[in-house]
Amino acid sequence: MGFAGVSVWQLLIVLLMVVLLFGTKKLRQFGSDAGIALRELKRGLRDAGPEDSNQQDNKHEKA
Repeated sequence: MGFAGVSVWQLLIVLLMVVLLFGTKKLRQFGSDAGIALRELKRGLRDAGPEDSNQQDNKHEKA
């Protein structure tokens, strides 16, 4: 028994079907694009984090 009632063999069969359907080049491109998107999201959250908290502090002081 695997994760949530799905066996390892079932996961391998699904993975094989995905590779056959999309091809390795498309999957590699998708993985690369997803990695870039996550990196940009993290950078945006890190850059926007302190500014947002400072703006919220200023709003509370004015009230």
